[in-house]
Amino acid sequence: MMNFRTLATSTSFLCTCASNNVAFINTCTSLRSSCLQNRLRFNCKHSRSTPTTQLYQTRDANSLPEKTTIETIAESLRSNAFKKVLVVSGAGVSVSAGIPDFRSPGSGLYDNLHKYDLPYPEAIFDVDFYNQNPQPFVTLAKEIWPGVNYRPTLTHCFFSLLDKKGILRRVYTQNIDGLEAVAGVTEEKLVECHGHFRSSACIKCRTPFDAEVCQSTMIEQGEAPKCNSCGGSVKPDIVFFGEVMPSRFSDLVHYDVASSDLVIVLGSSLMVAPVCNIPDWVKSNVPRLLMNRDLVGTFGKVNDVFMEGDCDDSVRELCRLVGWEDELDAIYASTQSQT
Repeated sequence: MMNFRTLATSTSFLCTCASNNVAFINTCTSLRSSCLQNRLRFNCKHSRSTPTTQLYQTRDANSLPEKTTIETIAESLRSNAFKKVLVVSGAGVSVSAGIPDFRSPGSGLYDNLHKYDLPYPEAIFDVDFYNQNPQPFVTLAKEIWPGVNYRPTLTHCFFSLLDKKGILRRVYTQNIDGLEAVAGVTEEKLVECHGHFRSSACIKCRTPFDAEVCQSTMIEQGEAPKCNSCGGSVKPDIVFFGEVMPSRFSDLVHYDVASSDLVIVLGSSLMVAPVCNIPDWVKSNVPRLLMNRDLVGTFGKVNDVFMEGDCDDSVRELCRLVGWEDELDAIYASTQSQT
């Protein structure tokens, strides 16, 4: 028997549990995103009407097929059996590009912010702190602005290869470095869950601000731009603590988890909701592949595969097994030669 966990939201929904036990929320963008962010609370602080119960399927080992291996996944990729590959990526996929992850002891970003004189490490991504003192983030932005100092990794190029093969359902990235797009992943196939640098706006009145002017002001002048409408501080459309996730996440995630036939998680601690829950929202018979230094989340079931180690090494091994290694290297070479 399948297990279910119940989730209460304040909105109406259309249940598709006859096929996938997944419901999608039908409501305004801001409310929908806020509910997604607080999903694990089992209630909604934004309730404006009587909550409705949604059923989400959790993974039940008793309903799974025979054990999945990296070889069976590679064979299915080689034979075009997978048509809708869902990818969840974290900071670990960008480490080989020179960008530190957030939480690794000693080398992670949060352990190396002393020079910014912050009250606490996460303040660098806190919207209230930015309003009072934008300089720490401006300094960091100069270092990590996409396409300025860093180039895509082999793993980013793997995402692009899946896209070119026509089997990529979506990449849900927790990163703000924009290297998926630089590697060639099309915008339609990309959900940047925590925002990006390609647009900017005032943090007070939300008036859009020219992204190129924002970039030049931060990188060349080392300052936070000021809004032309209200004089407030402007920042790139990166999701800070205290801000709502982009509506694109809630618009697409329910359909994507319902239709995916393979899930690949790379370089993530799976600690930040709601993105960390995506691997658990897919159908119970969908194989899940984790490429990571550590075993995280709920991985360890019969149709799960864990490739321990660096993401780039695991990606190359998988592509070698499938027969895609030359194509992967060609995409990588093209991204490194771009100016």
